[in-house]
Amino acid sequence: MTTNDMTQEAVALLCQLIETPRVSREETAAADLLQAWMDERGMAPRRERNNLWCVAPGYDPERTTLLLCAHIDTVRPVSAWTRPPHQATREGDRIYGLGSNDDGASLVSLIETFRLLSTREQTYNLVLLASAEEEVSGRDGVSRVLPLLPRVDVALVGEPTGMQPAVAERGLMVLDCTAHGRSGHAARGEGINALYLALDDISWIRNTEWPEVSPLLGPTRMTVTMIEAGTQHNVVPDKCHFVVDVRTNELHTNEEIYNRIRANVKSEVAARSFRLSSSRIDDAHPLVQKAIALGRTPFGSPTLSDQALLPCPSLKMGPGDSRRSHTADEYIETAEIREAIDLYIQMLDGLTL
Repeated sequence: MTTNDMTQEAVALLCQLIETPRVSREETAAADLLQAWMDERGMAPRRERNNLWCVAPGYDPERTTLLLCAHIDTVRPVSAWTRPPHQATREGDRIYGLGSNDDGASLVSLIETFRLLSTREQTYNLVLLASAEEEVSGRDGVSRVLPLLPRVDVALVGEPTGMQPAVAERGLMVLDCTAHGRSGHAARGEGINALYLALDDISWIRNTEWPEVSPLLGPTRMTVTMIEAGTQHNVVPDKCHFVVDVRTNELHTNEEIYNRIRANVKSEVAARSFRLSSSRIDDAHPLVQKAIALGRTPFGSPTLSDQALLPCPSLKMGPGDSRRSHTADEYIETAEIREAIDLYIQMLDGLTL
């Protein structure tokens, strides 16, 4: 098949996916569609919940294994859509529809790339994964299926990056913080105001700058995003709850930042999870060097992906633009899919890992 043939097939599959609602944790119909499509083409897909994976012929446990990964699921459509979000609307070279840019274009491009590379002898094993629940970092997504895959040594994660290689990615940790005071009558100035106690901690969070600054990701960032206190106007609140969104760089583990925060605030602090870590692949890795040789520019990505859950070095790279993701009238261009397939093949065909 030529690149044009592969592009046409990828676009047709993408349009089918757009018209199959696949919100996180509700991807069954889309996974059924993909499984049937792969079966018809002899790809022998395997499935766990709504995750699908294929192993290229000739697998050898002694060789390095490369994982191609992109996700099936989407966020829910926002209210500002001017086109039907679950309809593939073609306007010129553009294809509008929910999940067209994030992450359908990467998914269909990597599927086509896998199919072609599977017919050519490579020095490495090749595994394709279409993952579920990426948008919610769900337990039934990549974390569930990883133990069932062959050992993975390096991964290429398809996400909309304009086909530039993201060699580092921020991690995420969400903190639930609670300041404890003592209730009293507001008119008499009684009690200890938990809201005021929380404000002291929030001020520290707002003004603290971590000294470890990544050249790719910048500093670790902490942002208070929610706050709740009080029951009525004349009662001094005895409890104040606030939420902190923490975006770590690759110079910290989530646990390290958590322990530093706990040591500096008076509020009770609980992390929802430590599992979404920042990631970084070495600039000297053959995958990075090949991307650079093809005129691509490495960068650090502020957005989260399945990279955070992979236990191996990984590179994030795919068609589309991250700024279109999770927005009304999301779209992808056919030319972007064609470029992605072409560049993926140039990067991976004959690569020595």
